[in-house]
Formats: sequence, structure tokens, C-alpha cells
Amino acid sequence: MSSEHIQGTVADGFESVRAEFAAVAADEGGDYAAQLVAHVDGERVVDLWTGPAITGDSLTGVFSSTKGAAHLVVALLVQDGVLDLDQRVAHYWPEFGAAGKGGLTVRDLLAHRAGVVGADDGFTGEELADDRIIAERLAPQRPYWRPGTAFGYHALVIGALTGEVVRRVTGRSIQEHYEERVRKPFGLDFHLGLPEELEPRFLTTQPMLPTPEQLAELEANATGPDSITGIAFNRNNPKAPELWELPNIKLVRQLSPASVGGVASARGLAGLYAAAISGPEPLLRAETAAEFAQIHSIGRDVVTRDHNAFGLGFALVSDNYPVLGQGAFGHSGAAGSLAFADPRSGLAYGYNRRRFAFPGGAAPENARLIRAVHAAVTG
Repeated sequence: MSSEHIQGTVADGFESVRAEFAAVAADEGGDYAAQLVAHVDGERVVDLWTGPAITGDSLTGVFSSTKGAAHLVVALLVQDGVLDLDQRVAHYWPEFGAAGKGGLTVRDLLAHRAGVVGADDGFTGEELADDRIIAERLAPQRPYWRPGTAFGYHALVIGALTGEVVRRVTGRSIQEHYEERVRKPFGLDFHLGLPEELEPRFLTTQPMLPTPEQLAELEANATGPDSITGIAFNRNNPKAPELWELPNIKLVRQLSPASVGGVASARGLAGLYAAAISGPEPLLRAETAAEFAQIHSIGRDVVTRDHNAFGLGFALVSDNYPVLGQGAFGHSGAAGSLAFADPRSGLAYGYNRRRFAFPGGAAPENARLIRAVHAAVTG
């Protein structure tokens, strides 16, 4: 695919990013459809898209990139003094203290150290769509490891757990706080709860199309439905939808579970992090951003069984992309999306693709695109 097939604009000095995006599109081939946006010090310098049916305004499910929006709300409440990171979760939410979870702090919850990655019998699709139901089910759940002693990715439930703390303290949901404090004031195309009038802009997520070699790799590394990994990704409930299908369920788009239910464009993804760190009045003070981007959990993740690194609610993206500055924070999504802020360079990045990428999580092409964007910023 030539650069003529790449739509959108780049600022002077970012032409190499357009060329790299075109090279990625050529390598991906087929029906590859994606968006790429970057801001530097609050100014949009890259706004590109390519592929069938997609435009710069198209919205797709962004899976766990939703966690970045949800935990920006938590960071704001900590910054306001409404939430205390070192207070026990059970202080705010007494029912959560059952089954040995009474000593867990908000800090450890945000760092994926609670051990409550799912429920023994899993969740139906309708239950997964509703954070209140998830929280109610998990309050009495016995943790799968002693809280605070290890960490593991609470993939489908972390937003419901932190969201219940927010609701108990403020009387309002993460989604309501996000709409009023973040999305609406900045006009972000990143929605926790997709309005009906925006449904025509939504593009369904397409399933992964692995090659025979990739399929063999997936099968060789498959875990059982009742393993910690299986429980965390809700494979232990026979009525559960496939992960890639979640944003295609209208109830999920409407209720927007704070772990996985967000709908956005790459403009919305990058705009979220630009609002967090840039402009005359960024949402996060520097000390707040630094605390939430400080390493809290690093090493072998007992859920993914791989190396992982988390701050508070955010993934520490410089662990995977070392060209970025220390303190870069953000989150990826299962289909391949990735969004983050790098406060040291002033970069805010958003990438989104329609078809679920192999092997899941941040799509591999992000490494190439980040290098190109970062080189243009620092060059």
C-alpha cells in the first residue's frame, strides 16, 4: 500500500510518521483499517487513517484502553483529596473485606494486587456489561492469591472494583465523573457509554484471522478455563461471549464497563492523554502523574504468565517501548489499540485498529509507529 492510500494530515517534520504508517499498512495488507493520532505539548501533529470503511471520525471498541480513562478519574479524585491511596478498600466498601481481603489498600487494588481477577463460575455477557453486578459478585469472592503478595492483570474486573470504591465515596459512577470532568469539557471522542446518536459512527470489531503458524502458537500456549488466566478472561462461564465480541454487544457499549467498554477514535485516545498532561491547565498535576506512573508491580504477572509492569491503574508503557521516557503511562486494548502520555517529551499517542490483532493486546505495529513518532518529536 502506498502513502497515497493514507488519509489525513501531519505537521511539518512528521512526514516520516506518515511513511511508516503506510509501510505498516502495506505489511498488514488485506482489510487492515486503523487510525493513528499524536499530540505534542497539546498540539495535534499526526492525524492519519487508512483502510476500508474507516475514517478519522470512526469509533471502535477500545477494550482495555478504557482503563486509562477510568483511572484518570481515580487520579483526579486522589488529587482532590477525596480518595486516599493508602486507605483500606473495605473502609470505603465494607462488603469487600470478606474472605481475607480486609487489609487490601486502594493503592494495591490499583496495582492489580487484589487477587480477585474473576468469579469462580464466571460471568454471563449481560453481567460483564454491568460494573455494579461485577462488584456485587466479587465482594464476597475469595481471592486467588493472598492480597498484596503478588500481582496479576485484573483484565475484565479492575474497573468495576475501583469504580465501586468511587461510587461508595462520591455517590456517582466512574462513567458519570468521566463524562463531566474529562470527556465533555475537552470534547473527546472517547466515550464511556456510547450515546444512541453516535451509533452510526461505530464500526464493529472484526475477529482475529491468524495464519496457520499463529493459530498453532495460540493453541500451544492455551490455558484451561479454570486456570487463573481462564478465570481472569472469563473463559470459565459457558454463556460468556468471546473477548473480541464484547464491543459489538450494544449493552456493553451503552453501560461501558470501566475495564473494557469504552468506544473511541484514535483522536479520542490521544486527546485523553493530551488533556491529562498538556495545556495551560492539564488535568493532572505533575506530582499526581508521577505517582500514578511510578512502578508498583513489575515482574511475572500470575494471570498473563508474562512480564508486566503497572503503576496505579495504568500500564507503564516505557517498559515495553523503552524509547519513551521514564514515567510514561497509558494502556493498551485487546484488539490492538494503545494510548499513552509521555510527560518528558510532551507526547500523547493514540492508535486504534478494527480487526483484532495477533496475539492480542497492543498490536505489534505500535513499536514501529512509536519509534517513528518519537524520532520526529525529539528530532
